[in-house]
Amino acid sequence: MPGCPVPDALVVSGAGPYLDPWHDFAATSARLAALLRDSGLSVDVTTEVEAALADAQGARLLVVNIGNPAEPRPPEAMDRAAAGLARLLAEGRGLLGIHSSSTSLTGMREWPEILGGRWIRGRSMHPPRDEFVVTVTGAEHPITAGLDDFTTVDERYSHLETQPDVTVLYEHHFEGRTHPLVWARTAGRGRVVYDAMGHEAGSYDAPGHVALLARSVEWLSADR
Repeated sequence: MPGCPVPDALVVSGAGPYLDPWHDFAATSARLAALLRDSGLSVDVTTEVEAALADAQGARLLVVNIGNPAEPRPPEAMDRAAAGLARLLAEGRGLLGIHSSSTSLTGMREWPEILGGRWIRGRSMHPPRDEFVVTVTGAEHPITAGLDDFTTVDERYSHLETQPDVTVLYEHHFEGRTHPLVWARTAGRGRVVYDAMGHEAGSYDAPGHVALLARSVEWLSADR
Protein backbone atom coordinates (compact mmCIF):
# COMPACT_ATOMS: atom_id res chain seq x y z
CA MET A 1 0.00 0.00 0.00
CA PRO A 2 1.22 3.55 -0.65
CA GLY A 3 3.05 4.99 2.31
CA CYS A 4 3.88 1.58 3.87
CA PRO A 5 7.56 1.17 4.74
CA VAL A 6 9.58 -1.23 2.59
CA PRO A 7 10.60 -4.31 4.62
CA ASP A 8 14.22 -5.47 4.68
CA ALA A 9 13.01 -9.00 3.94
CA LEU A 10 9.91 -10.42 2.29
CA VAL A 11 8.98 -14.06 3.04
CA VAL A 12 6.89 -15.66 0.30
CA SER A 13 4.83 -18.38 1.96
CA GLY A 14 3.09 -21.16 0.05
CA ALA A 15 -0.67 -20.65 -0.28
CA GLY A 16 -3.39 -21.25 -2.87
CA PRO A 17 -1.89 -23.31 -5.69
CA TYR A 18 1.47 -23.23 -3.87
CA LEU A 19 0.13 -25.22 -0.90
CA ASP A 20 0.65 -28.97 -0.66
CA PRO A 21 -0.45 -31.72 1.75
CA TRP A 22 3.03 -32.27 3.21
CA HIS A 23 4.20 -28.86 4.43
CA ASP A 24 2.86 -26.37 6.96
CA PHE A 25 4.11 -23.27 5.18
CA ALA A 26 2.35 -20.90 7.57
CA ALA A 27 4.32 -22.39 10.49
CA THR A 28 7.71 -22.56 8.78
CA SER A 29 7.33 -19.08 7.28
CA ALA A 30 6.45 -17.65 10.69
CA ARG A 31 9.55 -19.28 12.16
CA LEU A 32 11.71 -17.96 9.33
CA ALA A 33 10.30 -14.47 9.83
CA ALA A 34 11.14 -14.64 13.54
CA LEU A 35 14.72 -15.69 12.78
CA LEU A 36 15.08 -12.85 10.27
CA ARG A 37 13.86 -10.39 12.90
CA ASP A 38 16.40 -11.87 15.33
CA SER A 39 19.02 -10.94 12.71
CA GLY A 40 17.85 -7.31 12.90
CA LEU A 41 15.76 -7.19 9.73
CA SER A 42 12.23 -5.87 9.33
CA VAL A 43 10.08 -8.57 7.77
CA ASP A 44 6.78 -8.97 5.94
CA VAL A 45 5.19 -12.34 5.09
CA THR A 46 3.03 -12.65 1.99
CA THR A 47 0.96 -15.47 0.51
CA GLU A 48 0.63 -13.67 -2.83
CA VAL A 49 3.31 -15.88 -4.35
CA GLU A 50 3.39 -14.84 -8.00
CA ALA A 51 2.93 -11.15 -7.26
CA ALA A 52 5.81 -11.18 -4.79
CA LEU A 53 8.12 -13.00 -7.18
CA ALA A 54 7.29 -10.46 -9.86
CA ASP A 55 7.81 -7.52 -7.50
CA ALA A 56 9.59 -7.97 -4.15
CA GLN A 57 8.43 -4.50 -3.06
CA GLY A 58 11.99 -3.20 -2.79
CA ALA A 59 13.00 -5.71 -0.10
CA ARG A 60 16.73 -6.40 0.17
CA LEU A 61 16.06 -10.11 0.71
CA LEU A 62 13.38 -12.35 -0.80
CA VAL A 63 12.75 -15.67 0.96
CA VAL A 64 10.88 -18.31 -1.07
CA ASN A 65 9.12 -21.02 0.97
CA ILE A 66 6.54 -22.61 -1.34
CA GLY A 67 5.24 -25.88 -2.75
CA ASN A 68 4.70 -26.91 -6.35
CA PRO A 69 1.32 -26.31 -8.02
CA ALA A 70 -0.49 -29.47 -9.05
CA GLU A 71 -1.59 -27.82 -12.29
CA PRO A 72 0.52 -25.64 -14.63
CA ARG A 73 0.41 -21.93 -13.89
CA PRO A 74 -0.31 -19.33 -16.62
CA PRO A 75 2.84 -18.79 -18.72
CA GLU A 76 2.45 -15.01 -18.50
CA ALA A 77 2.50 -15.22 -14.68
CA MET A 78 5.69 -17.28 -14.82
CA ASP A 79 7.26 -14.81 -17.24
CA ARG A 80 6.49 -11.90 -14.90
CA ALA A 81 7.89 -13.83 -11.95
CA ALA A 82 11.08 -14.70 -13.83
CA ALA A 83 11.54 -11.07 -14.88
CA GLY A 84 11.02 -9.93 -11.28
CA LEU A 85 13.61 -12.37 -9.94
CA ALA A 86 16.11 -11.35 -12.63
CA ARG A 87 15.56 -7.70 -11.68
CA LEU A 88 15.99 -8.48 -7.98
CA LEU A 89 19.41 -10.02 -8.59
CA ALA A 90 20.49 -7.40 -11.12
CA GLU A 91 19.83 -4.75 -8.46
CA GLY A 92 22.18 -6.53 -6.05
CA ARG A 93 19.56 -7.97 -3.72
CA GLY A 94 19.40 -11.44 -2.18
CA LEU A 95 17.31 -14.57 -2.69
CA LEU A 96 16.95 -17.38 -0.13
CA GLY A 97 15.23 -20.55 -1.31
CA ILE A 98 13.93 -22.92 1.35
CA HIS A 99 13.31 -26.69 1.22
CA SER A 100 10.53 -27.49 -1.28
CA SER A 101 11.19 -24.34 -3.32
CA SER A 102 13.60 -26.52 -5.34
CA THR A 103 10.63 -28.70 -6.36
CA SER A 104 8.47 -25.75 -7.38
CA LEU A 105 8.05 -23.31 -10.26
CA THR A 106 8.38 -26.07 -12.82
CA GLY A 107 6.70 -23.77 -15.35
CA MET A 108 9.56 -21.26 -15.06
CA ARG A 109 12.44 -22.51 -17.21
CA GLU A 110 14.81 -19.98 -15.59
CA TRP A 111 14.18 -21.13 -12.02
CA PRO A 112 16.82 -23.91 -11.75
CA GLU A 113 19.50 -21.50 -13.00
CA ILE A 114 18.33 -18.74 -10.66
CA LEU A 115 18.17 -21.01 -7.61
CA GLY A 116 21.31 -22.93 -8.55
CA GLY A 117 19.67 -26.33 -8.77
CA ARG A 118 16.45 -28.31 -8.68
CA TRP A 119 14.62 -31.45 -7.64
CA ILE A 120 14.52 -33.93 -10.53
CA ARG A 121 11.27 -35.89 -10.62
CA GLY A 122 11.94 -39.60 -10.88
CA ARG A 123 15.47 -39.24 -9.47
CA SER A 124 15.53 -36.89 -6.47
CA MET A 125 14.10 -38.26 -3.22
CA HIS A 126 14.40 -38.16 0.52
CA PRO A 127 14.48 -40.98 3.08
CA PRO A 128 11.96 -40.81 5.94
CA ARG A 129 12.41 -37.80 8.21
CA ASP A 130 15.14 -38.68 10.70
CA GLU A 131 18.10 -37.40 12.69
CA PHE A 132 21.28 -36.96 10.68
CA VAL A 133 24.54 -35.06 10.57
CA VAL A 134 24.76 -31.99 8.34
CA THR A 135 28.39 -31.84 7.23
CA VAL A 136 30.19 -28.62 6.34
CA THR A 137 32.20 -28.91 3.12
CA GLY A 138 35.75 -27.68 2.68
CA ALA A 139 34.64 -24.78 0.48
CA GLU A 140 35.89 -21.38 1.61
CA HIS A 141 32.93 -19.05 2.01
CA PRO A 142 31.92 -16.26 4.42
CA ILE A 143 28.76 -18.15 5.37
CA THR A 144 30.54 -21.19 6.73
CA ALA A 145 33.79 -19.65 8.03
CA GLY A 146 34.18 -20.98 11.57
CA LEU A 147 30.99 -23.08 11.48
CA ASP A 148 30.95 -26.81 12.19
CA ASP A 149 28.90 -29.89 11.42
CA PHE A 150 25.61 -30.14 13.26
CA THR A 151 22.83 -32.63 13.89
CA THR A 152 19.18 -32.02 13.06
CA VAL A 153 15.92 -33.85 12.46
CA ASP A 154 14.57 -33.12 8.99
CA GLU A 155 13.98 -34.44 5.50
CA ARG A 156 17.31 -34.82 3.78
CA TYR A 157 16.79 -34.13 0.12
CA SER A 158 18.99 -36.39 -1.99
CA HIS A 159 20.05 -36.60 -5.62
CA LEU A 160 19.33 -32.93 -6.32
CA GLU A 161 20.74 -31.44 -9.52
CA THR A 162 23.08 -28.47 -9.03
CA GLN A 163 24.29 -25.85 -11.48
CA PRO A 164 28.04 -25.54 -12.18
CA ASP A 165 28.35 -22.08 -10.61
CA VAL A 166 27.20 -22.99 -7.08
CA THR A 167 29.40 -23.40 -4.01
CA VAL A 168 28.12 -26.30 -1.93
CA LEU A 169 28.37 -25.31 1.74
CA TYR A 170 26.75 -28.26 3.54
CA GLU A 171 26.02 -31.82 2.52
CA HIS A 172 24.80 -35.10 3.96
CA HIS A 173 25.74 -38.73 3.47
CA PHE A 174 23.19 -41.29 2.31
CA GLU A 175 23.59 -44.71 0.73
CA GLY A 176 27.33 -44.31 0.30
CA ARG A 177 27.14 -40.92 -1.43
CA THR A 178 27.36 -37.27 -0.46
CA HIS A 179 24.42 -35.05 -1.37
CA PRO A 180 24.35 -31.22 -1.42
CA LEU A 181 21.99 -29.66 1.13
CA VAL A 182 22.97 -25.98 1.16
CA TRP A 183 24.63 -23.99 -1.58
CA ALA A 184 25.37 -20.38 -2.53
CA ARG A 185 25.91 -18.57 -5.80
CA THR A 186 26.49 -15.05 -7.02
CA ALA A 187 24.58 -13.64 -9.96
CA GLY A 188 26.25 -10.40 -10.98
CA ARG A 189 25.63 -8.12 -8.01
CA GLY A 190 22.96 -10.46 -6.63
CA ARG A 191 23.37 -13.37 -4.23
CA VAL A 192 21.47 -16.63 -3.82
CA VAL A 193 21.40 -19.30 -1.10
CA TYR A 194 19.39 -22.51 -1.19
CA ASP A 195 18.75 -24.45 2.03
CA ALA A 196 17.14 -27.85 1.45
CA MET A 197 16.21 -28.20 5.12
CA GLY A 198 13.14 -26.72 6.79
CA HIS A 199 10.43 -29.34 6.31
CA GLU A 200 8.92 -28.44 9.69
CA ALA A 201 9.23 -25.49 12.04
CA GLY A 202 11.15 -27.78 14.41
CA SER A 203 14.01 -27.83 11.89
CA TYR A 204 14.90 -24.41 13.24
CA ASP A 205 15.34 -25.77 16.77
CA ALA A 206 18.79 -27.04 15.81
CA PRO A 207 21.36 -24.41 16.92
CA GLY A 208 23.58 -25.26 13.96
CA HIS A 209 20.75 -24.59 11.53
CA VAL A 210 19.97 -21.28 13.23
CA ALA A 211 23.63 -20.26 12.98
CA LEU A 212 23.71 -21.22 9.30
CA LEU A 213 20.62 -19.16 8.54
CA ALA A 214 21.96 -16.15 10.43
CA ARG A 215 25.17 -16.27 8.40
CA SER A 216 23.22 -16.76 5.15
CA VAL A 217 20.99 -13.78 5.89
CA GLU A 218 24.00 -11.62 6.73
CA TRP A 219 25.71 -12.52 3.45
CA LEU A 220 22.56 -12.14 1.35
CA SER A 221 21.47 -8.80 2.76
CA ALA A 222 24.89 -7.13 3.03
CA ASP A 223 25.39 -3.85 1.21
CA ARG A 224 27.32 -4.13 -2.05
